Amino acid sequence: MKNHALTWTDTTGTPRASAVAYDQPSANRRKTALEAAGCTDVEIVETKPGQLPEPRG
Repeated sequence: MKNHALTWTDTTGTPRASAVAYDQPSANRRKTALEAAGCTDVEIVETKPGQLPEPRG
């Protein structure tokens, strides 16, 4: 199984990154939820076990 995390910019302009890893279907659902909440620059990033992305910015 591949691990995925998300990076995005919240509605206040603050760069964010997920604190948990997801499988691909769960990452897709989370991306959809973030975009529906008004977040921008939402990206799914493949990660290695135990590794999470840093917020962009």
